Amino acid sequence: MQSQTLAAKIMNFSTKFGAKLPLLSTLAPLREVSKWRFLPFSHQKRRFRSGFSKRMALNAEKCDVGVENKLELVHSATESYADEAIEALKSGKVIAVPTDTLYGFACDACSSEAVNRIYEIKGRKHTSPLAICVGDVSDIKHFAVIDHLPDGLLDSLLPGPVTVILGRGEYSILEKSLNPGLGSIGVRVPDSNFIRIIARGSRSALTLTSANLSGQPSSVSIKDFENLWEHCAHVYDGGVLPAGHAGSTVVDLTKSGRYKILRPGSAKEETIAILEKYSLVEEAGT
Repeated sequence: MQSQTLAAKIMNFSTKFGAKLPLLSTLAPLREVSKWRFLPFSHQKRRFRSGFSKRMALNAEKCDVGVENKLELVHSATESYADEAIEALKSGKVIAVPTDTLYGFACDACSSEAVNRIYEIKGRKHTSPLAICVGDVSDIKHFAVIDHLPDGLLDSLLPGPVTVILGRGEYSILEKSLNPGLGSIGVRVPDSNFIRIIARGSRSALTLTSANLSGQPSSVSIKDFENLWEHCAHVYDGGVLPAGHAGSTVVDLTKSGRYKILRPGSAKEETIAILEKYSLVEEAGT
């Protein structure tokens, strides 16, 4: 009896359920769910991978272009690129060059715009003076006072890793905007062929300062200041410089018969020996 009742209930449920089956046919097919973006996870993962790969490829392409642009700035510091460097200097641009001590930023010392650009690149205060570079010792007289120095002294010190501080004098052809308010100027004639060639070719003095951010370590290879390449018209590679990070020896020769070492640099002992050979006396308080 119970088994008959149970069988009847099952038959009744089946009948009612079967009657409602046509209603299911009116529902949207399951594939329509895709219109609402309810995608299988595996499909979403494939789309993500595809988009990610495209973005990575685009970023890599941009990176390659950036590297190419940076490398286009770099040339060897050889005479074959001298004309290019001279043209950049005459156009008021900043270049990076090797010297006999460190890598430096150089520009036309008579272009106030170019000089200001160097201050901006280095993040240097305008109250910090800049030195100049000339091609030959005989050029110094056009920019500084040398009449009080013993004959032959400058030729014994230069070319070399020495910066001599001299009075500018009223006849200096330097722009007044360079180191305003100072009556003296630092002068270099580096013992480095490339920079001397371009200094001669520019027919001017070059402003010369170390190729680095102000207060940061100096550069003995172009890699040391790679983050600043983009600010230069050209970067000239002379390899790794052997002088280390000492820089030039700075000596004040503004007073007749006296000298004062302002920075030991890389040639202090040799410089002092030459100065005393010419009977100069160290200034008291050095």
